[in-house]
Amino acid sequence: MSAMAFFSITPIGKEESVSKYVARVVKKVEESGLQWTLTPMGTIIEGETLEDVLKVINEGAEELKDCNRLSISIKIDYRRDRQSGMGNKVKSVMNKIDEVR
Repeated sequence: MSAMAFFSITPIGKEESVSKYVARVVKKVEESGLQWTLTPMGTIIEGETLEDVLKVINEGAEELKDCNRLSISIKIDYRRDRQSGMGNKVKSVMNKIDEVR
């Protein structure tokens, strides 16, 4: 099994720049020990189980308890039949680029 999630947690009603809040969430992701990638629009995290991934997202939200309102977006890829992985997904697409040219 493998679970991968693209997520973003953004405080609502705070100052215009939210990078200091995002940094606190990303620190929780980093501390989780799971594989992750930060993108300009959110964070991708990968774990063996869906529970592993959702636990870290929840910990990120709880880190921002000084924010009364959060906007949380999550997109999940959950495979039960085999291990997938962030690197394998990207590699698969990159290998097919020449086929579509």
